[in-house]
Amino acid sequence: MAKQATDTANQIVTPVATCAPYHYPRRILLAVAGLSPQILTETLYALAVATAPPFVPTAIRLITTAEGAERARLSLLSDDPGWFARLCRDYQLPPIDFGPHAIQILSDAAGRPLADIRDLADNACVADQITETIRALTSDPSCALHVSLAGGRKTMGYYAGYALSLYGRAQDRLSHVLVTEPFEQSWNFFYPTPYPRVIETRDNKLADSQRAQVTLAEVPFVRLRAGVVPERLLNGGASFGETIAAAQRALEPPEVVIDLDNRRLQAAGESIALAPAALAFYALMARRRHMGLHAARWNSDGLAAQYLHEYQLIVGSACGDYERAETALANGMSADDFDYRRSRANKALTEALGAVLAKPYLIHADGRRPNTRYGLRLQPEAIRFR
Repeated sequence: MAKQATDTANQIVTPVATCAPYHYPRRILLAVAGLSPQILTETLYALAVATAPPFVPTAIRLITTAEGAERARLSLLSDDPGWFARLCRDYQLPPIDFGPHAIQILSDAAGRPLADIRDLADNACVADQITETIRALTSDPSCALHVSLAGGRKTMGYYAGYALSLYGRAQDRLSHVLVTEPFEQSWNFFYPTPYPRVIETRDNKLADSQRAQVTLAEVPFVRLRAGVVPERLLNGGASFGETIAAAQRALEPPEVVIDLDNRRLQAAGESIALAPAALAFYALMARRRHMGLHAARWNSDGLAAQYLHEYQLIVGSACGDYERAETALANGMSADDFDYRRSRANKALTEALGAVLAKPYLIHADGRRPNTRYGLRLQPEAIRFR
């Protein structure tokens, strides 16, 4: 059985996978970089060679600027010097999917490649692109994602870390690499070689790259995915700012707004469409809670009449659907009808918000069978009708 981690402040319970990242069939190293492509080979070395047990990526993805992409292509992927292939040969690493196709060049609002991040508009575009890349990579349950913050502008690292906090799962990791002096920021250093190799350092001194030490510094982060990110955002289409705003709303005290005219609920900052029958049943439960009534069973007094009242407010008394519902419930609501409408309302909320985020808004069971009753657990003042 999976272990659980609990955020007691917000009552968020997140399952923690028992499978370590290196066991996943798809393992991706994602790096953000500026003008120093060395961070990619340094990180790969730290993960696949210097760490035990090793995390050997099956694929590498690099996010960078236009100039950064050209530097990566020439230094890492060319025949000479070809530092990526050299590293793989030197340490006999298995095939890793990394080539020009794996380098994502950041672009501005018009789709033009960015040479650098120079203004607020560029900054917003970079945030959106990094966030969407991490969202997409974390959508695959068979993948473990390792994000490196070692390169690029500080804002790039910030966005990558924040996006992983929003979308990251138990198997995903965040790290930085530490390189000993005098090799740090030296253009001629790409990783510690398994043989002597003398290079010129940035202060014009000579050093043997075999003596370099590269250490992986794992960066802890809070995984908010299950507790604050609505299901809609897990499927893409939202900007970085929209994602943050939605997550912030989800952290606010739970409140539901029931809009019968537009057949929707407002919960956790999301607008959720419900079918008339499910909405009427939810409104019935909300009305009872708001009025201080006890939780209900299928045979509670007046339940069918209360349901028909809500249903009429939604579809109108002249609607054929209302007439059919009135006929069907002439002798009261059956247990099957009760359970069906309850499950449909809960299902709509869970599909829209995700299981954890939906929990405060669901119709919950209270008591043991055969005397189980159902109702909302929201505070009455947290329920509003529009």
